[in-house]
Order: sequence, then C-alpha cells, then structure tokens
Amino acid sequence: MRARLAFRRWRRTRPFWAGIWTGLGGFVIFFLPLAPLGKILQIGVGGIAGMAGGVVLMAMALLILLLPGQRHTAGVIAVIAGVASFPLSNLGGLFLGMFLAVLGGSMAFSWLPGKPAGRPRRRRAHEGSATA
Repeated sequence: MRARLAFRRWRRTRPFWAGIWTGLGGFVIFFLPLAPLGKILQIGVGGIAGMAGGVVLMAMALLILLLPGQRHTAGVIAVIAGVASFPLSNLGGLFLGMFLAVLGGSMAFSWLPGKPAGRPRRRRAHEGSATA
C-alpha cells in the first residue's frame, strides 16, 4: 500500500502519461522494421532510420519521466522525431507510432506542475462587508 501511494505521489509530479505515450510510439517505430519481411513495406534504410527514431523517442520518454523540468525540449524533439518517422520509417510505424509520439510530445510540452494544495483560507469579517 505504501509503494502504491509513493508511486502515485511520484506520478503526479511529472507528465506521466506524456512519457508513456511517447515511449509506446518509440517502441512501435523501433520494432516495426524488425517484423518479418512479409508484414512490412520495405526494409533497408527505412529500417535503420526507424530504429534510430525509435531510440530517440524512447530516450525522450525517459527524459520526460525522469527530468520533468526538461519537458519542453523533450516534447518538441519527440514531436519532430514522430513526424520525421512518417517518411523515414514505414509510414511512421503504420501511423500508430507517429500518432503516439506526437500525442505524447504535445502532452509533455503543455503539461504544467500542479500547485500544492494548501489549507483553505478563512474568510475575515471585514472582507464580506460592502461599505460604501
């Protein structure tokens, strides 16, 4: 139970889902060129570019998760790598990897840390009175 609460606390201090989607997009783009020849469009330079793009995306996912202060840079690089995977790697992992990478990168870029919940402020007696 303590581990679950600790994980929840850790997850809420960073763009967790952005890192997950970016990593899944990189995973799809990385492993699709390794599929059997009958299941992919073409192997060769596209396979090498796909593997490189997938590694970059998985590295950006780790950066998003471990260093949330660098989320803007990692998000922009993830979106660029995801869009670049379209012509370089079998249509961006058959569109799925590209979509996940762009989704995760944009979520990372737009994420804002939550403000700590403070105690509710008590209302003072003179705040509510309308004296004109």
